[in-house]
Amino acid sequence: MSAGGGKKAIVAALSANLGIAIAKFIGAAITGSGSMLAEAVHSVADTGNQGLLLLGQNRAEQEADELHPFGYARNRYFYSFVVALVLFTLGAMYAIYEGVHKIQHPEDLSSPFVAVAILVIASALESYSFWTAMRESAPLRGNAGWWRFIRNSRNPELPVVLLEDSGALIGLLIALVAVVLTMVTGNPIFDGLGTLAIGLLLGVIAVVLIVEMKSLLIGEGATPDQNRRIRENLVDGTRIDRVIHLRTEYLGPEELLVAAKVAIVPGLDIADIARAIDDAEARVRAAVPAAGLMYIEPDLYRSPATTESSR
Repeated sequence: MSAGGGKKAIVAALSANLGIAIAKFIGAAITGSGSMLAEAVHSVADTGNQGLLLLGQNRAEQEADELHPFGYARNRYFYSFVVALVLFTLGAMYAIYEGVHKIQHPEDLSSPFVAVAILVIASALESYSFWTAMRESAPLRGNAGWWRFIRNSRNPELPVVLLEDSGALIGLLIALVAVVLTMVTGNPIFDGLGTLAIGLLLGVIAVVLIVEMKSLLIGEGATPDQNRRIRENLVDGTRIDRVIHLRTEYLGPEELLVAAKVAIVPGLDIADIARAIDDAEARVRAAVPAAGLMYIEPDLYRSPATTESSR
């Protein structure tokens, strides 16, 4: 999927979270709910995160230069990693702090029905954002499950938005349950427990994102299915008869670097070898469109037994 596809989900999430954050802060000020305040800070963090994702996409579009000959596409991985750190430090740590404080010093809620109304409206807006992210992710996900898609996707923005939105929906449910329990029991400690639970939830999501984005930032290769298709299409059975070794790495979400050494059938002249390599590149790009940069080295295959006997 292109950056534009992911951008639609990011813009939808940013718009929803900005409106939700404003409503939650108003609700927190009216009710004094710690859960509501934690959710408001969560929405502020999410809004800033969507801004960072858009910034990353913008920076990734810079042209390659002498210092960065492979381009700037990994900016998308870097800013997604920053998003995970922001979610952990601003969202999770603040909510945990606020939850512990509310448990130690419980405060009664005022106008709790206002909090309930705001949380219901926020849930509707967040559901729209989540639905948009799911729709934009569908072409990339294919038949894979959602968890597998998040773990294996080389597109950084959509997994971030999916996890943030799912976390936000669960957080809203926790906040709603906490407020209702506080109303029913008259015990404000439930509000503090809800705030703490939201913080722990955000912490788990942030850690998952940090691990995944770190892996992408360091550099991930082709998926097993892509690797199989690359190997199959490098070989034509007449001029190239095997792949000696293959290395791949994503330079960005839509650009895969392929480096391979292939065994050429003995007896071909230089022109035949050049045509064989050009044809192999065309086959691979047709099978794996992300394979933008390819470096194929021709060689004669020498089995370990042959190599040992020649010594």
